[in-house]
Amino acid sequence: MAGHSKWANIQHRKGRQDEKRGKIWTKLIKEITVAARLGGGDITTNPRLRLAIDKAKDANMPNDNVQRAIARGAGALEGVNYEEIRYEGYGINGAAIIVDCLTDNRTRTVAEVRHAFAKNGGNMGAEGSVAFLFKHCGQLLFAPGTNEDRLMEVALDAGAEDVITHEDGSLEVLTPVHEFSIIQDALTKAGLKAELATVTMRPENEITLEGDQADSMQKLLDALENLDDVQEVFSNAAL
Repeated sequence: MAGHSKWANIQHRKGRQDEKRGKIWTKLIKEITVAARLGGGDITTNPRLRLAIDKAKDANMPNDNVQRAIARGAGALEGVNYEEIRYEGYGINGAAIIVDCLTDNRTRTVAEVRHAFAKNGGNMGAEGSVAFLFKHCGQLLFAPGTNEDRLMEVALDAGAEDVITHEDGSLEVLTPVHEFSIIQDALTKAGLKAELATVTMRPENEITLEGDQADSMQKLLDALENLDDVQEVFSNAAL
């Protein structure tokens, strides 16, 4: 991770998400609804739903909103039937981008995503054009100063794939997707609370962008994230 701070990059991203809290709530309600529809309303048997609810709590979403979304997904309340779609493309200096969407209108969504790419200096690619540059995994990021030996011991004993020490002192635990909740619980019980805990598309290698290129890339990522049908945007750009 030479040339940039992993910790600063994560904090920057979280700060930008906090500024969009209202939009974040809307996206989380969609995710909770779909997770409940696909896997049922019980978080003990539905890890995707549990992760979505954890994110809702982090975003200070009222529990009533969460329960209504679960009820809609489980069929107890009427609601929109969303479809999951992934788009791939390129940003500034060839940086790779993955855009995950939940939509009730595929035609509208693809038009909006393509427009956001084109208007902001990027371009959409074919399915599979950049996905191979990312790893689908659980990710837990710990602040600089966390006890590295203790973290490594607990994480690896619980089944983590890797523990990475970054140049800025932050520590990153990577997990298999289906073991994410188990490993997160083991770490929390050991007094090791992650600042970021999610299932993600993690870039295998990052492209560092600075100055005007970083500004242009941020503008493109913001344009994509601001689309109503977009749930998550992943990129291998380090700004």
